[in-house]
Amino acid sequence: MSSLADDFARRFPRAFVTGAAGFIGSHVVKRLVALGVDVTALVLPNDPAPSLVGIPINVVHGDLASVPQLANAMRGASVVFHLAAIYALWLRTPRLMFDVNVDGTRNVIAAAREAGVTRVVHTSSIAAVGLLPGREVADEDTAFNVWDVANDYVLSKYIAELEAFRAAGDDIELVAVNPAFPFGADDTAPTPTGKMVRDTLRGRMPFVVDGGFNAVDVRDVAEGHLLGALHGKPGRRYILGGENVTFRAFADRVATIAARRKPLMTVPNKLLIGLGKVSEAIATHVTKKSPQFTERSVAYMAGRYAWFSTRRAEIELGYRPRPLDEAIAASVAWFGRKGA
Repeated sequence: MSSLADDFARRFPRAFVTGAAGFIGSHVVKRLVALGVDVTALVLPNDPAPSLVGIPINVVHGDLASVPQLANAMRGASVVFHLAAIYALWLRTPRLMFDVNVDGTRNVIAAAREAGVTRVVHTSSIAAVGLLPGREVADEDTAFNVWDVANDYVLSKYIAELEAFRAAGDDIELVAVNPAFPFGADDTAPTPTGKMVRDTLRGRMPFVVDGGFNAVDVRDVAEGHLLGALHGKPGRRYILGGENVTFRAFADRVATIAARRKPLMTVPNKLLIGLGKVSEAIATHVTKKSPQFTERSVAYMAGRYAWFSTRRAEIELGYRPRPLDEAIAASVAWFGRKGA
């Protein structure tokens, strides 16, 4: 685990956080409050924001559409954490993903400039980083190269990061952080990683696919955001990951810690990709509701190793993710308390 400098609140006494009610955002807010930072949280209108209940913060209801309203809300802040984004495998109106994730990012930076806030931490994603062949480990310098399997979310996050750096120019100190696959407490959606934990607890994890990913505790991702604000170099991005693990190894470790049955089989990649294509077609033409997975969401991961290095974040930020088994145990305990 990393530790933040004692003077964090002195350097950044007031923070403005977009996407504060989200999974990572709520953990960033809690960490800031624990350090004595005065937090203003942007929450969508009519969002009850259960993960923020009881936390002493100033809540502002709004979205990313209006630069003047954003600027007014963040005026007086010493740092902006921009986490708001749409994460979805499928939308009835795909353009909305780009309106929020790309245009919204431009608006946040324009608002920061108008409000006189010069330090911005942009929450990007490992989706904006390329993948290397086989089990090679990618890093921040690995160029985006997954055009053939990138869905709208992946493309929007890649473009949003490019636009964030472009819009920042020389007068905004913009640092990007690229979370891997987070999981942990308050994973209400849940995330794909959290779903693996939840399904294992429910006895609904009969199979896995070939390939692997980088799993990280959401608390470490939150810590990495604050470390990025404190130590990040403007114009650079930092991967906030945990441990590179195969889907099989992760599922087995979750099952062992949760005292549940391990997955029995590995499903062929082509079969799952085909099922994703069918599910997407049904969603598009019949149900008009988001499918569990789509052709591209499966193709992005199945048979691939989305493995990443955290070396830059460790050296430049002091980032220290906790052991994976500790993170799994915490996630298992949270889903267990929620009745899985």
